[in-house]
Amino acid sequence: MTLSGKIVKRLARECGFELAGVAAAEPAGDFGRYREWVEKGFAGEMRYLTDRRAEVRGDPRNLLGSARSIICVGKLYNAPGGPADGVSRYAWGEDYHGVMRDGLRRLVELLEREVGAFEHKICVDTAPLLERSYAREAGLGWIGKNTCLIHEPLGSWFFLGEILTSLEIEADCPPPDRCGSCTRCIDACPTQALVPDGAEWTLDARRCISYFTIELRGPIPEEHREGMGTHIFGCDICQDVCPWNRRAPVTEEPAFSARALPDLEDFSKLSREEFNHKLVESPIARAKHSGMMRNIAVAMGNAGLGQFRESLEDLAASEDQMVAEHAQWGLRKL
Repeated sequence: MTLSGKIVKRLARECGFELAGVAAAEPAGDFGRYREWVEKGFAGEMRYLTDRRAEVRGDPRNLLGSARSIICVGKLYNAPGGPADGVSRYAWGEDYHGVMRDGLRRLVELLEREVGAFEHKICVDTAPLLERSYAREAGLGWIGKNTCLIHEPLGSWFFLGEILTSLEIEADCPPPDRCGSCTRCIDACPTQALVPDGAEWTLDARRCISYFTIELRGPIPEEHREGMGTHIFGCDICQDVCPWNRRAPVTEEPAFSARALPDLEDFSKLSREEFNHKLVESPIARAKHSGMMRNIAVAMGNAGLGQFRESLEDLAASEDQMVAEHAQWGLRKL
């Protein structure tokens, strides 16, 4: 028996997901393009995208052999205000992984009440799954030129999650691409990370501010430091300028509400222990203490304010050679 997708969407809304749809658990049509993206080096040093897990992404049944359907959901994280300049909106609140998993577990429970037990696997962006591709197939939106999933009319400020399931569920259809001739995201990127790739556009992570400030563990290439401005964790520019986000709604999830964060000077004074303690439940912890001190040194240099000289001098004296080198660069900028 094929389960109605309407039931899944109704239950997903009860679990706090603004978007929901279903895709068939079949090999991803985008996998060939993904493989080419990796081969061109666009993943940079993100080895979890290029190692043995890369091939796993070719078929969701590599994660759950009995999978027949993929329930795809989106949860809005657009919060009003903001704790600090230079911090990506998704990191203003709690780490989203736990929030998303809790909602997906609840959705499994509600489905089991409807149809009985079934095999399943919950995925929240750490699983080797081309989740944007399946979210598009499930009707949640199209993949824009900025490589974000965009929903009409709710925009792109969404976390994505999936349930691979052995249930046969009525599948949805992908929506049309509505980016048209707009290039605002491409034009606004200060490091020109959105690059032509055949007839489409793609992200060269090796030029992306989010990659530099979150994923990269070594030195930031000097030629891109000035373009980073005062970003210290992530970047939202390509979403901020997107016309589809003009009327984006605000999240009602308390966990994603903006929380107070230290300013640049206070951040720069945090010891490793203080950093780990203060940010233990924040996505910012992913950058680690060394990475954040590196990012702060670049941001202070780009800010060009004399008030940061003392903090930069302290960072330049760090035993961490990477931090010290970036602080020296920041002092030269001053």
